[in-house]
Amino acid sequence: MSKTIAEKIISKHCKEEVKAGDIVIAEVDFAIAQDGTAPLSIDVFKKMGKEKVFDGKRVAFFIDHSAPSPNRDISSLHKLMRDFAWEQEINFYDVGRGVCHVVTMEGGWVSSGDLVVGADSHTCTYGAVGAFATGVGSTDLASVMASGKIWLRVPESMKVIFQGKLPLGVYSKDMALYLAGKISASGAIYQSIEFEGETIQDLSMEARFTLSNMAMELGAKAGIIKGDEKTRKWLAEHTKKEINFVNPDPDASYTKVLKYDVSRLSPCVAKPHSVDNVAFIEEVKGIPIQQAFLGTCTNGRLEDLRIAAGIIKERKVYPGVRFIVAPASQKIYLKALEEGILRTFVKAGAAVVTPGCGCCVGTHNGIPANGENVISTANRNFKGRMGNPEAFIYLASPATVAASALEGEITDPRGYVKS
Repeated sequence: MSKTIAEKIISKHCKEEVKAGDIVIAEVDFAIAQDGTAPLSIDVFKKMGKEKVFDGKRVAFFIDHSAPSPNRDISSLHKLMRDFAWEQEINFYDVGRGVCHVVTMEGGWVSSGDLVVGADSHTCTYGAVGAFATGVGSTDLASVMASGKIWLRVPESMKVIFQGKLPLGVYSKDMALYLAGKISASGAIYQSIEFEGETIQDLSMEARFTLSNMAMELGAKAGIIKGDEKTRKWLAEHTKKEINFVNPDPDASYTKVLKYDVSRLSPCVAKPHSVDNVAFIEEVKGIPIQQAFLGTCTNGRLEDLRIAAGIIKERKVYPGVRFIVAPASQKIYLKALEEGILRTFVKAGAAVVTPGCGCCVGTHNGIPANGENVISTANRNFKGRMGNPEAFIYLASPATVAASALEGEITDPRGYVKS
């Protein structure tokens, strides 16, 4: 029976041949939770009467959404996580280590062909290395901690092929937003997206992570990029796990195959209050902003910081604009320090904050005021994101965010990008 990548990976982890639509129980290679979801998972785990997680080496907790803690109630939840992690001897990443999805990959916990679940919707990020990675609820995560297994319906798959060379000043974030505008935020509900094409092959691994991360914003369960030599090299540098590339069969069945030529693509911006409310930069440039945010599991990697710093250079942030920068991990923070990237941001007038999710999710570190416009490299802009339903969030690439921070309005980055 011909299979997609998702069908093949899940079949391997069920130890039987399965197809789209089947309800299965599959073995999990790795599981994660963060401080917004882990406390409930711990509570459910204890109510199950379980005393020990299935394998402490294959579970990780991260304090990243409210890090450092903004109040004593959250501090109590953090303590609960610390105590449980110590008791269960699971991997634990405390305040300052960074965003769970970036740190998980840095830590070498995921390889191609793996099946990974996380109590966070953007677990799909790991699909960039050819894994089947998907978000689950806190209760399901508790069950995984107890058994090492997950029940799921094998998703159907759609294929998205990107062709052409990206123009100067246009990035994988623009590709993701463009796709959202084309198929909508529900265009891939409960499907696995397989990304292919010459454009994908040209992308760096960091840019591929951005694309897989955004699959969730299309309703997808997973966003998978099949492995190549670029993937192999990245994995060899980051993990000791076996590398098992999984390719779809030539005659695998897809719900649809979409093809897009990006050779003339303009920078894209998602307007409030939906990720699929997408416009080209020419349509939105000139809209004033009060805050710019660079970071998150989508675009807080070293490559993203380098792109933004290349635009900022010796320039100054526009008067009255708050430019907040959150490196996605401690490792990225340190590397950006070594390269002088953070110095560039601070000299320009930016505020560099602790690696984490606070500004993105809206717990602290940059909640906008009523009526303010924010341009952000995050993956979501619905009402209430960033902590204020009366604010307006625009999503864009690191280049567009940096250029806008300099101009005080949504700005075409192509005037700043020279190579």
